[in-house]
Amino acid sequence: MADDRIWAYLLPLSYNMGNDRQTTERDERTIYTPYLRFDESLWNDMLPKLVEAGVNMIVIDLCDGVRYQSHPEIALPDAWSPEKLRTELDRMREHGIEPIPKLNFSATHDVWLGKYSRMLSTAAYYTVVRDLIAEVVDLFDGPRFFHLGMDEETAQHQRHHAFAVMRQHGLWWHDFNLMVDAVEKSGSRAWIWSDYVWHHPDEFVANMSKRVLQSNWYYGERFSDFRGLEETHVTAYDLLEKHGFDQIPTGSNHSNTVNFKGTVEYCERHVDSARLLGYFMTVWRPTTEQYRTAHMEAIQLVAEACREIGK
Repeated sequence: MADDRIWAYLLPLSYNMGNDRQTTERDERTIYTPYLRFDESLWNDMLPKLVEAGVNMIVIDLCDGVRYQSHPEIALPDAWSPEKLRTELDRMREHGIEPIPKLNFSATHDVWLGKYSRMLSTAAYYTVVRDLIAEVVDLFDGPRFFHLGMDEETAQHQRHHAFAVMRQHGLWWHDFNLMVDAVEKSGSRAWIWSDYVWHHPDEFVANMSKRVLQSNWYYGERFSDFRGLEETHVTAYDLLEKHGFDQIPTGSNHSNTVNFKGTVEYCERHVDSARLLGYFMTVWRPTTEQYRTAHMEAIQLVAEACREIGK
């Protein structure tokens, strides 16, 4: 039923999920900054707009934006305290919005882990991963889902990084399953970006647990007459459906204003409603006044799609 659909919105608290260098050579959005990029003036204006639009879930990209008690060394100097985070989570719930945590453990997007990002797949790394998952689940009072990211872990995606490292083959699955196990032992359900399936479909289907919630993503304009890899990215929705995975398809206004509507229309036709839990809007901009227009535009696009489904 459309009334049961999740309409999720990605809210970056910290945006340290890209390049590990402070440089002007790359898009300002993707560089590491030693301070929090989050303007509460924008967030305070966004919250009522999100409610009005029909958004009922906010996925918070925490990164190094929280002063974790288990590993305070990760936090930015101006990171939120656990008490501050809990206050904002309560405010979301008071507005009828379900808050969900996200920590991206992809080696391409883990600069927020500080020194631990260079200890990948070591005993120390595994301890930190487990500690953070357990602490965040507690901070969110046992969230229904826990987004682990895990996208774009390739050499190509790290070509601008000062330190580039990636897991592949059995090691990728070992570490991923360790994260899933930590999430499930804490009582939540693991949720990931599904792009690993694009280039490893057989391996993905053979090894991915059906308990893991899938968010394939595609931000282009075309849902037919494909060019290049577009068909691979779009028809991943079909592949996940064929093999019985639960999905929350993901669209964006990252590069155009028609993608989110197109994503909803395509997946309504191609994914069985029993496995289509909802939709996810990702702006891929920091939550700062500089990007106010992009966030407000994205909220409006969700509102339009939500109304269309409700007809």
